[in-house]
Amino acid sequence: APKSERRISYHFPCHSQVQNVGQKSREMLEMIPETTVTTMARCSGHAGTWGVKKEFHKTAIKIGRPVFKQMAAAEPDYIASDCRLAGHHIQQRISQLDNAPAQPTAKLAHPLTKIMRATTEPRPQRCIFRASR
Repeated sequence: APKSERRISYHFPCHSQVQNVGQKSREMLEMIPETTVTTMARCSGHAGTWGVKKEFHKTAIKIGRPVFKQMAAAEPDYIASDCRLAGHHIQQRISQLDNAPAQPTAKLAHPLTKIMRATTEPRPQRCIFRASR
């Protein structure tokens, strides 16, 4: 796998936890060869449209700060969350942490996008996703 695809910080969103569906996206991401997945199962503070409302935005940032810090600490190449809103919120806030680079270095990708790319892009023969011929 290219170096840019080796580290993924995966956010397991609150609603997925409540639905008790398990961490299927994380399990699939971990099947991508030469990929390290760091998982954070904590509230990002976004809560749908709540986190973007002016009166709640500062609180949303405060709630999500532990998520932003832990996901950034993994120095990911990609940030992934099954919740697109949380993913954008996390990426934006990571780029605004102290000591953060001027431009976000981690790309945002939905877990299914990463899995799809791993199954469709040319890979070495040892890739477990390559279809048999």
